Amino acid sequence: MPWMVALGYLSGSWLGALSVCRLAGLDSPFHSGSGNPGFSNVLRLHGPRLALATLVVDVVKGMPVLWLAMALGFPPWAQGVVGLAVLLGHSYPIWYRFHGGKGVASAFGVMLVLMPGVALVCAMMWLLAARWLRTAAVASLVSAGLAPLASLWLASDYVLVVIAFTLLVLVRHLLNIRRLRRGEEPGL
Repeated sequence: MPWMVALGYLSGSWLGALSVCRLAGLDSPFHSGSGNPGFSNVLRLHGPRLALATLVVDVVKGMPVLWLAMALGFPPWAQGVVGLAVLLGHSYPIWYRFHGGKGVASAFGVMLVLMPGVALVCAMMWLLAARWLRTAAVASLVSAGLAPLASLWLASDYVLVVIAFTLLVLVRHLLNIRRLRRGEEPGL
C-alpha cells in the first residue's frame, strides 16, 4: 500500500493552474492575485475558460490512482488514505517547496470516485454558497463543513477520511478566514 500512497501524492502534486497558465503562455498564478494555484485565483486573473480548465485538471488528476486502489480491492479506509495522499500532494507538492492549492477541487475529485453522492451534495452546496455569498473561500468552507455530515448519511464507511479531508481544507483556508474577518477576502 505505501506505493499507492506515494502514487496518490505524486498525482495530486500536479497543479492544474500551473499547467493551464503555462500552456496559455501566462505567468504562474504563484506570482499574481492571491498567489494560490487554484480555480478561484485563475478565475479572477484569467477568466472562466482557464479557470474551468484548471478545475477539470485538479478534479480528475487523482482519479486513476483511486480507481486502481478500488480495482485492487483496497478497503474503504485504505482507499481514503490514497485519496488523502492526493489532497496532500495538491496542498503540499514537493516540487514547489510544499506550496500548493487549497485542495477543494481535488477533494471533490476524490469524493466523486469514492463517494459520488457526498461529492454531489457538497458541489451543490458550494455552488449555492458561491452564488449567494460571492466568495469562493466561504463556499469552500461551507461545503467542507457539510462533507462529514453528508458522508455520515450517504457513505458511512468513509466518515473518518472525510473528516481528515475537511480538516485539511480548513487548515489550508486559515489565511482566507483571517482575511474574511478583516473584510479583505476577494470575491468571485
